[in-house]
Amino acid sequence: MYKLRNKKLIVFDLDKTLSESKQPMDDEMAALLSSLLELKEVSVISGGSFTQFQKQFTSKLTNGKLTNLYLFPTCGSAFYRYGKAGWENVYTEILSDEDKRRIFEAFGKMFAEVGFVLPEKVYGELIEDRATQVTFAAYGSQAPLPLKSAWDPDRAKRLAMIAVLQRLIPEFEIRTGGTSSIDVTRKGIDKAYGIRQMEKHLNIPIRDMVFIGDDLGEGGNDHPVIATGVEIVEVTGPEHTKKIIRSMIK
Repeated sequence: MYKLRNKKLIVFDLDKTLSESKQPMDDEMAALLSSLLELKEVSVISGGSFTQFQKQFTSKLTNGKLTNLYLFPTCGSAFYRYGKAGWENVYTEILSDEDKRRIFEAFGKMFAEVGFVLPEKVYGELIEDRATQVTFAAYGSQAPLPLKSAWDPDRAKRLAMIAVLQRLIPEFEIRTGGTSSIDVTRKGIDKAYGIRQMEKHLNIPIRDMVFIGDDLGEGGNDHPVIATGVEIVEVTGPEHTKKIIRSMIK
């Protein structure tokens, strides 16, 4: 872990890296991150919205040097940093109303084509407008973790859905999200885009960053970062991440 200690920017995925999917970060992780923020600049990038970041992540960070923390929700299509007035938006790649109309329409056509049957109970929104991203979640945006995890563990269902969506709306970026979701953004916006935006806005070369995430395999939502050349560390979950953070702060 000596090499990691020399990195200027530590970049984390959120779901299944810093916390379980859509679940609040635990107190131990919050304490470890607070200690890390005293030593390093830290970015967090995820498919979740800024509101989700607040619920799941920033609300748990009651201590720590927040001016060293940078948030890149919806796969880097927005950027927030901490200033005198609290969290301040630096940029937002908003989808137009027409973009969103086409995306929602494409989901409807895709459901019919693949034979997706609406669950009897939907938790939250089935298709969520996150302003910079549209996200489909099979049981809804607030579904219980066991239900989400069991639906498509090998991504086969979502990859079949994505193949249809790519034919219907090729002008957008379409990828698997968390355990049961599909994210749609403007073309070219993914976590690799987010890494390059970090380099641009934070003035930190990619060679001085490390990305820590759980989903770096082919088809995973962390996979695009590999193309940037950033050093990567793949983790198996939040407990594994804690061990890595401990090694950087001891």
